[in-house]
Amino acid sequence: MKTGTFERGTHPPDSKEFTAAKPLVTAKVPKRVIIPLSQHIGAPCQSKVQVGDTVKKGQVVGQADAFVSAPVHATVSGKVVAIMPYPHTLGRDVPSVVIENDEKEEWVDGLTENPDYLSLDAEAMKASVRQAGIVGMGGATFPTHVKLSPPKEKKIECVILNGAECEPYLTADHRMMIEEADEVVAGLKVLMKIVGVDRGYIGIEENKPDSIKSMEEACRNEPSIEVYSLHTKYPQGAEKMLIKAIVGREVPAGGLPMDVGVVVQNIGTAVAIYEAVRYGRPLVERVVSVTGRGISEPKNLRVRIGTPLSSLIEECGGFKYDSGKVIAGGPMMGMAQSNLDAAVIKGTSGVLVLSPEESETPPHGPCIRCGRCIDVCPMGLQPAMLSVLAEAGMYEDMKEYDLMNCFECGTCAYVCPSKRPIVQWVKLAKMNLAQKK
Repeated sequence: MKTGTFERGTHPPDSKEFTAAKPLVTAKVPKRVIIPLSQHIGAPCQSKVQVGDTVKKGQVVGQADAFVSAPVHATVSGKVVAIMPYPHTLGRDVPSVVIENDEKEEWVDGLTENPDYLSLDAEAMKASVRQAGIVGMGGATFPTHVKLSPPKEKKIECVILNGAECEPYLTADHRMMIEEADEVVAGLKVLMKIVGVDRGYIGIEENKPDSIKSMEEACRNEPSIEVYSLHTKYPQGAEKMLIKAIVGREVPAGGLPMDVGVVVQNIGTAVAIYEAVRYGRPLVERVVSVTGRGISEPKNLRVRIGTPLSSLIEECGGFKYDSGKVIAGGPMMGMAQSNLDAAVIKGTSGVLVLSPEESETPPHGPCIRCGRCIDVCPMGLQPAMLSVLAEAGMYEDMKEYDLMNCFECGTCAYVCPSKRPIVQWVKLAKMNLAQKK
């Protein structure tokens, strides 16, 4: 088996022992779900329902009118009791459809099963992906049908499934590769047919030997698919790092994977694609790791989208301590939550609960020009300069230091001896520039 990696990066403790051996468990379906009308990068959806309407599971409740968008669906059957702004895991209130569960679990009419799904043409498969509202489920939430629609001049040569799951604590993809390996491979084969390639890779960090073994077994009769072992290093799961490690190609600054002939998708996304094309099933649930030192019973849960974070905390035995921090996602790129009424969205891969000691935020100091952040930046940027300029509010000047090529992995902040909140400043700068534009 080949093994690859990328330049620079760092090695935070992976802390996956809390849930790595915990099998997938179906979470209790909540009495009420909150479906944000924006769960993806791109244009938000427009509500297709009104308060008082009765809906069925899988029914479109948010219509995507733009190409770069994705519809959202009811994840339970029941009654629409509110359409209003609601707390969102990304830190702002977002218009949301609130559905009271009638516990009948009735699917919407018209879902079409395709036993011979691999005989469908690429356009029909892509249409199923779009109708199912599938987005990147590793956290990026980019609409999947857009990724699968490269311009004609961008010839795709291979598909890479991202099984690295390099973010500390999270094990959702790990468990899916162990327990749903055949579905992962089936989803990859659909992806390969949609973009018209005969080469697929599954990249997995070597700290998941059981995942590697499971996927190799699932691919034993698939000569066009190769399982690729990756060195355990953060952020190995970032698209550009993954492409460099597996096929040795560098995505140009400001470019996309399609510029080097590659499409990258997440493990959970691949399974959702299989379910959409095979069973006509919209994206109504996902796997979430609820983990960390601050939760009583860490678990890997199969969760309905729209489930409040508070319900997941309760399902896992509640908080172990009186105080702590809750993060949607992992510790490097996740978002701290101020309101546990926020709901699981399509990109919620984990809910991390830190202990009080871990939750303390030390005061930051001035940049001491040590260069550690430059040494580890996977994009070869100068985070030190970005942080100094951002702290001074010189956002326009940050463009000269390739601000937009920073994908906010947090590696720089992790190694900074002055504890400077570099990622938060970068986010602030990008938001400021976007508002001006």
